[in-house]
Amino acid sequence: MASGTALIYDDEMTSYKLLWNDPQCEIEVPERLLSSYEQLKHYHLVERCIHVPVREGTEEEIMLVHSSEYLEVVKSTQTMNEEELQRASENYDAVYFHPNTYRCAKLAVGATLQLVDSVMSGKVRNGMALVRPPGHHSQRNAANGFCVFNNVAIAAQYAKRRYGLQRILIVDWDVHHGQGIQYIFEEDPSVLYFSWHRYEHQQFWPLLRESDYDAVGQGKGKGFNLNVPWNKVGMGNSDYLAAFFHVLLPVAFEFVPELILVSSGYDSGIGDPEGQMSATPECFAHLTHFLMQLANGRLCAVLEGGYHLKSLSESVCMTVKTLLRDPLPQISGEMAPCLSAIESIQNVRSAHKPYWKCLMYEEATPLHNVSTKSQQMTEAELIQTSTHPTAEQAVGTTKSDEAIKTDKFLESHMKKILFPVPPVKTAAAIVSKADAHLLPVSVQVEMEMNAQELKTFVSAFDAELAKEEKALLSLQNVLAVLDKILKKKVCNGIAESSVASVSTTFALKHCFDFGLQRVLCIVVGDMDLELNLDDGKILLMNICQKQTEKANSKYYISLNWKEDAERNNFFCAVLGFILPVAYSYQPDLMIIVIGPNRSLGVNGISLLTCLLQGLAESRILVVIQDTEIKLVQSVAKALSGVSTPDFGAYVPASEENVLEIKRLREQLQQEWKMLRCSVRDWVSGN
Repeated sequence: MASGTALIYDDEMTSYKLLWNDPQCEIEVPERLLSSYEQLKHYHLVERCIHVPVREGTEEEIMLVHSSEYLEVVKSTQTMNEEELQRASENYDAVYFHPNTYRCAKLAVGATLQLVDSVMSGKVRNGMALVRPPGHHSQRNAANGFCVFNNVAIAAQYAKRRYGLQRILIVDWDVHHGQGIQYIFEEDPSVLYFSWHRYEHQQFWPLLRESDYDAVGQGKGKGFNLNVPWNKVGMGNSDYLAAFFHVLLPVAFEFVPELILVSSGYDSGIGDPEGQMSATPECFAHLTHFLMQLANGRLCAVLEGGYHLKSLSESVCMTVKTLLRDPLPQISGEMAPCLSAIESIQNVRSAHKPYWKCLMYEEATPLHNVSTKSQQMTEAELIQTSTHPTAEQAVGTTKSDEAIKTDKFLESHMKKILFPVPPVKTAAAIVSKADAHLLPVSVQVEMEMNAQELKTFVSAFDAELAKEEKALLSLQNVLAVLDKILKKKVCNGIAESSVASVSTTFALKHCFDFGLQRVLCIVVGDMDLELNLDDGKILLMNICQKQTEKANSKYYISLNWKEDAERNNFFCAVLGFILPVAYSYQPDLMIIVIGPNRSLGVNGISLLTCLLQGLAESRILVVIQDTEIKLVQSVAKALSGVSTPDFGAYVPASEENVLEIKRLREQLQQEWKMLRCSVRDWVSGN
């Protein structure tokens, strides 16, 4: 099984720059690469990655996407003087050439392909290529938007040809639409392209009608082009997560990609003068985490845009830390997507309903009169949004007040959210120590707590229980692991317990004695927990086969689920309901309890465990009753990250299950705002 994260960088890609005055192009500077690499070194991430050398992309590889005529044009710039370079640049939109551009562009292509080879050959599991020039705007016969050769598009064609891949997912989180990638693959059902981008009803660069939500692809490629247009600035963490939960992830899991390519543009982050968005660096950690659950973890991130150096470099570091499987920081900000984001999400879901089974029961129709369309822009505003800011506004020596403010905010913000990584990822306390060898080697098998300490702790809560040896043994397992999690000696853990309900009750008490404020407790199966849910310290979610008598409320949710006998139909519930509720709640710790008569199989439980690890700094305790070694192995694999577990064959949820999700969403979206994916939801929730 592949392990490790590749980092590809060569400072030769900083050897070109703008030679004349051009306000449109001044923000694309060599410091974009330099600052990113220096910040990676600052966090000691470079030394933790596997170094892969850069090579040049060959002409044959470049022509997998570009024409020979265009290749010759770029090649000819090597010998041009400044005046000739300027004339050549003027043939394209927002592009500048330098005598070293061709060499750097070939290195950018080669670095991207080196990353693909490293991942596909199993040398590493994933990686990031810091490249320049970027690529996602360039087209078959044209440079565009600082981009010369389309690095990611070439990588997709290369992976299909060399490795015989039939399904590749490209995720473009740059703030500009990667129209070059769209044009190249819009008739190709083997490539699913997802892009969110600042659009503002075609008033933001590149000013294209085909950047809107209804550009779904052409011919056989219909349904394989997902555009999420942002029609206002200021989109933040909750808006980006909502687009993942309600658009990208459901479709991506149904698509079942064999490789993920990320056009990693960070101009969609806070402080960037191009994007004017509000997403903080840790948001990109969470997005990366979700994508790592696809394609057996084979993920290649390739740098695109990003023009506020501090925001860019911190976001790059958050991405690499996640690829290295460090626990994620808590995501900041209120978890409530704005109306404009929900309008775009509704439009994309309705446009793609004919093409994806996960959307077949979608009821919402396209919105033609969205909230932002009534805001008429003046001519001056239109000019401002359709052009690029100057270097001084972005990264130059004379920083704007806004850029300085962002620098100061990020300096403080990163100190707040970053934390030391626990020395051990996963601990386990299992009844049969003889089965310990069946767990991943990285899992630390825990010994029981001191017996006298445990009896004292239990006696203070229940004197009679302290006399029951069987119950004490179960509590030893659970509390031995939980104590390590709370003290941040391990990230997460598994404990077997013959009396899971009692063990869970004690575990929750121990959490609150320790000072935690919010614990998400998910019970899979039949189990009665007598808990006080009035103060909001516990959010209890019960996934069961039968309707419970207890009514749903803000802090008690019963999800009735009928599992498919052969395949995994639980994706809809996790992505469309459990994750949105969990991210709205923002717990300090999660306890997943697997009880008797469970309504989920091993695959569904593994999926739940993997996707929830973005929360609570990845602090999860899984308590398992009725020991089943296959389940313990799969959960251990999910928690330790040694490999991506098998989630089983995808099958869409039944109409009955979808209606259950809709029923719960309607009941609870006012309390848990991340559930909203249509304007009707937003209106009723407000």
